[in-house]
Amino acid sequence: MEKAVSCDTSRYHNLGAAEKCTEETEERSKKLFVPDVEIYCGTMRSLRRGAVALLRFITCVCALHRTSALNIPLEVLSYVNIEQLPTITDQSPSSLIAFPFDESFPVTCEAKGNPEPEFRWSKNGQEFDPSLDPRLIKEENSGTFVIPNNGNLTEYQGTYRCYASNKLGTAISREIEFIVPNVPKFPKEKHDPVVVEEGQPFTLQCNPPKGIPPLQIYWMTISLQHIEQDERVSTGLNGDLYFSHAIEKDSRRDYCCFAAFPKIRTIVQKTAMSVIVNTTNAILQRRPSLLTPSGDQSQQQLVKGEDLKLECIAEGIPTPQVEWLKIGHRLPPKAMKENHGKLLIVPKVNQDDSGKYMCKAKNGIGEAVHYFIVRVEEPPEWVFEPESQLSMVGSDVLIRCSATGTPKPAITWRVNGVLLQDSPAENRKFFDDTIVLYNAKASDSAVYQCEASNRHGTLLSNANIMVMNLPPMILTKEGEEYPPSTISWSKDESPDSIQVQELRSTVHDNGTLEIYSVEKGDTGQYTCWAKNIEGSSAIEAQLYVKDPTHIVVAPEDQQILIGNTAQLSCQAEYDKSFSDDFELLWEKDDVEIALNYTEDSRYLIEDGILHIVNVSHEDQGVYTCVARSSVDQDTASALLLVLDVPDAPENLVLTEHKGRSVKIKWIPGDDHNSSTTEFIIEYEESQWEPGNWKELLRVPGNHNSAILKLQGHVDYCFRVSGVNTVGRGAPSEPTERYKTPPAAPDKNPENIRIEGQLPHEMDINWEPLVPIEHNGPGLEYKVSYRQQDVDLVWTEHMVKRHSFVVKNTPTFAPYEIKIQAKNHQGWGPEPNIVLGYSGEDFPSAAPDDVAVEVLNSTVVKVSWIRVHRDKLHGHLGGYRINWWRLRSLVDSKKNHGEKFAVTFPGDHNYGTIPGLTPFSEYSLIVMTFNGRGNGPGSHPVNFKTPEGVPEKNPVFRVTDVQKHTVALAWAPPFEPNGILTGYLLEYQLINDTEEMEPLQTVDISNPLTTKWILRDLEPLSKYRFYLRSCTTVGCGPVVSEECSTASESTSTTTPPAGHSKSASLTPASVPKSRVTKPTRSTIGLTSSHEGISTQGWFIGLMSAVALLILSILIACFVNRNKGGKYSVKEKEDLHPDVESQGMNDDTFCEYSDNDEKPLKGSQQSLSREIKVGDSGDSLVDYGEEDAQFNEDGSFIGVYAGQKEKRAPVDIKDTAQIPA
Repeated sequence: MEKAVSCDTSRYHNLGAAEKCTEETEERSKKLFVPDVEIYCGTMRSLRRGAVALLRFITCVCALHRTSALNIPLEVLSYVNIEQLPTITDQSPSSLIAFPFDESFPVTCEAKGNPEPEFRWSKNGQEFDPSLDPRLIKEENSGTFVIPNNGNLTEYQGTYRCYASNKLGTAISREIEFIVPNVPKFPKEKHDPVVVEEGQPFTLQCNPPKGIPPLQIYWMTISLQHIEQDERVSTGLNGDLYFSHAIEKDSRRDYCCFAAFPKIRTIVQKTAMSVIVNTTNAILQRRPSLLTPSGDQSQQQLVKGEDLKLECIAEGIPTPQVEWLKIGHRLPPKAMKENHGKLLIVPKVNQDDSGKYMCKAKNGIGEAVHYFIVRVEEPPEWVFEPESQLSMVGSDVLIRCSATGTPKPAITWRVNGVLLQDSPAENRKFFDDTIVLYNAKASDSAVYQCEASNRHGTLLSNANIMVMNLPPMILTKEGEEYPPSTISWSKDESPDSIQVQELRSTVHDNGTLEIYSVEKGDTGQYTCWAKNIEGSSAIEAQLYVKDPTHIVVAPEDQQILIGNTAQLSCQAEYDKSFSDDFELLWEKDDVEIALNYTEDSRYLIEDGILHIVNVSHEDQGVYTCVARSSVDQDTASALLLVLDVPDAPENLVLTEHKGRSVKIKWIPGDDHNSSTTEFIIEYEESQWEPGNWKELLRVPGNHNSAILKLQGHVDYCFRVSGVNTVGRGAPSEPTERYKTPPAAPDKNPENIRIEGQLPHEMDINWEPLVPIEHNGPGLEYKVSYRQQDVDLVWTEHMVKRHSFVVKNTPTFAPYEIKIQAKNHQGWGPEPNIVLGYSGEDFPSAAPDDVAVEVLNSTVVKVSWIRVHRDKLHGHLGGYRINWWRLRSLVDSKKNHGEKFAVTFPGDHNYGTIPGLTPFSEYSLIVMTFNGRGNGPGSHPVNFKTPEGVPEKNPVFRVTDVQKHTVALAWAPPFEPNGILTGYLLEYQLINDTEEMEPLQTVDISNPLTTKWILRDLEPLSKYRFYLRSCTTVGCGPVVSEECSTASESTSTTTPPAGHSKSASLTPASVPKSRVTKPTRSTIGLTSSHEGISTQGWFIGLMSAVALLILSILIACFVNRNKGGKYSVKEKEDLHPDVESQGMNDDTFCEYSDNDEKPLKGSQQSLSREIKVGDSGDSLVDYGEEDAQFNEDGSFIGVYAGQKEKRAPVDIKDTAQIPA
């Protein structure tokens, strides 16, 4: 804030008056001391020492350098030849409208300064020089230019700003918008007549064009006679003409809407509209509903000072009356009602006029309400407008700018017309709403602009900041006098005066002390001192500063379903000294809610939350939270709307009985704050299904009548129910019964189906008419048919059932069929003709030129030539491929396997067969099929699949474990899928951390080998072994086994082959071996048997056994080489059965037939062979997405059988064991 200190020199009658003034001022300034503020006092003594004695009064000017400034008139500075910054003295308003009847439009900008300022303009943010346009009139020594009204003005439309500059700085004008209005016009349009039934509401829309406000709407006839308006008929704020209900005299053809724009002296007319009112004998009363506004609640924002206009126009019979309320308050005294009470006007609103308003439209039947949430916003207003200042060099200069408004204004700073951030200065700092120039220099002189703006307006202020040193000047005029006394304030008996704090307190001219933004620290006893040369007087006042009572969590508007629990929150803060007196109350519709806290009470307050249990319709209203202390209170209100399904419609009436049509009317029930979206009309008839209500019609929620189209010969009863967003309401009471006369059928049977179960028959079936569609007794059907393009005459039969069989028809011949309904009153409408076919027969031809293309070892593509349609004898179902395996190419013996089939629906000439066994010979046939069945098959085609990789070995196990050796045995794969070339055996050591050592590989090139001994292994170590069978294509999937070698004291041996029990093994029957660790008992048992091996009889027995085994091996080898190939039985005999060999419990083995992959360091070796082909072929992979399989040879989507059962393989100990 600013504080000027002055003294009255009239009390000093000598030439030293100025010096004494200085001394007194310095003394007084000590009492008004502001920290960091210097006080300067100067007189004209240094300028005109001799003139001091001639002056009666001298004013001492004391400047508080931080905040105070001296506004010296420009004339004074000019007189002493001091330069001054530019100042805008005149400018155009922010909006400049080019009315067509004005001759010219001056755009004004005038300014003063020393030196004289120069002017420039911007338009829409770009430089604009009026002198470059010869059509513009430019005034000398002025920034004003004139736009003449002699041509197209639209090119001058835009936003202008004036800049007035001299060498000290630049002042700017507000933004000036030059508006060139368009001539408003209604569009040319043709209106259909508005047809309305007597008693129903309707609206005529005006939709006026946009133009310069204000807008005035008039409804008149073509002859310029005003449309009479009253409680029933009225014009809305939007210009539409509303009719609460139509009467006969509303019918006319010349309703015209006129839109008047007074500022541009223009009136435009809309094309005339026509209204036709159909009279009726029954006009029912109905409860009110609002034509405008829509919904239950709306919001309205307006600017402070504008007129608030709220409108409610209702329809109903009788015509509703409208009442207005302000929730929680009385209507403002300045409020006015117009338009027969439908319009509420509150002129020049302010913040007190904000709140919730309610309009209520009532008649004798019911009422309708609408709530308005009104928010009053404000354009910017200055709180602290920046002021021009004259400051000394070296002082600190403060420039403050603050504005209030709703919404909060945005503040933009400029210096000399340039945005502050684009013109930096080292000694300039910005704090919140204040700019500080530290240690100001003369070069800091400038014009600072502060602009505050929100969506409702803009404020602009130019502050001239002059930094210079001035000699003393006399500014007072001769004859001025000063008050005879001075006023000061002290606090809490302090002898010093209260410090005049910056922007926080002010002592007014009348002595009043005003403290802004009171704080708790301001509490205390204040003393007012009045002093003059005669003495002093004082008065005391005690100030208590309390925290205001304030609601911090206010209740919010709610919509809640009936029967639920509503919760309204309210939390307040208050001064703790009022704890004993503070109370939090709740009111409903301005009546305090009584709380009895019984079991039956539905109101409960807990932690500031009002709970309303089992909400009912009576709980709807405005709830106000009142936070009250002994000195103040705060309130907050919320609207609680209870939602429910619509009430049942009432007063159902049937009118306009016209045989098979009737009009139904009803009065809608209360929609309970959720607008009715539709009405459902149901009927019940007494003959076919009495007591069963069925839906007949749905109509929009804004209708209360409907025309019902009915069936003949039915005794009807009707009821209506409403639907809103909550749900469907209860139905109304039923109407009286209404029986329609009989009539001919309105429709014929639908969903006619023509089928042929046998080749020379045609079955015709249809969906019969339901009983209510008979329209009378004696319903029959006429079935008419004829062969297409053969018969000219229809064959007709009358039947009462809903099916008919035509005998002795040609096979699969096209027929035209039509079915017509008939009863005792006559025939139904002419039926539509339906095309169908007689019964199908089996196809008589097979596909030709069947060819097979082998795609890979498991998939082939089959192609054929389609069967001609004449040979199909029916609708083409598709093609089917049957195939079977003849043999494996490993064997020469043929063995027909199980048949498989795949179906391709539709018209195809190729297909793929997946899932074949590699290295095999197959045969296939192709056939077509229709609805009757399969046709003949094609000639069989044989084909062979190429070699593939073998299957997994079914058996792989450890047969003997020693200290440094492990014996392995396996069985060949069931399906080698080619000629076996050998086996790939790999193994690796597993260390103590379960990590894998590098793989060791053994290539076994003899396919007859089924045993192997691995040597030079680490004792007491765990190993993993991998085995794969190989063909020339590659190696198959891996099978693995783990085992631990024995210690020095442990030895396990495999019993002789002659002592092995032979067994047949398959993959499913191979059990996993148990891994057992040696115990003390097993080790001791092994040691006790070591002495037997040194006995002579034992050595002889072992020699005989070895000789016998050698003889068997030689015999088998000779027999094998003799035949070259061997049968499956011989193959089985050659393979040892390792399952039956005795497994010592001392071995550390575990069998695994999983495809386990090696761990660290082993992947590279295992993957070095050719990758196993993916045998999981699918038809999708080969483009046959529609191929489908079935289980019986005609199946769709899956294979038609299981793979051939494989014979068990015996593993025998006659195979070679390489050393």
